[in-house]
Amino acid sequence: MELGGGGRRGAGDRGRRQLQSVVRLGSYLAGGFLLLSAASSVAVRSLRALSDANQRKFATPCGACEGKGTYPCRLCRGSATIDWSPGHDPVFINPCLCPTCDGTRVQRCLNCLGKGYA
Repeated sequence: MELGGGGRRGAGDRGRRQLQSVVRLGSYLAGGFLLLSAASSVAVRSLRALSDANQRKFATPCGACEGKGTYPCRLCRGSATIDWSPGHDPVFINPCLCPTCDGTRVQRCLNCLGKGYA
């Protein structure tokens, strides 16, 4: 004969063990998912690098940028600044950083997206 509610204690232990097994299963599944996603991202990156290398080797150079991937900025004409006046006032003309090239003086080719080949 048990005193002090010994039967309740076993039910609580059983619930705790079930919860631990569920948590353990969830952690195994989450770890497996993370491992698979990391492995697949590495595989995709390596295949993309191989594909780009093959395209670069056998593709024809871009006609718009002559294979460079960039060309001089058309807005600032390679000066990195533009003349800006507020309110179309010719008296106050301020040099400002070119918004198209951000001062780099070159634009990425829109024909080949900066790759240099079509």
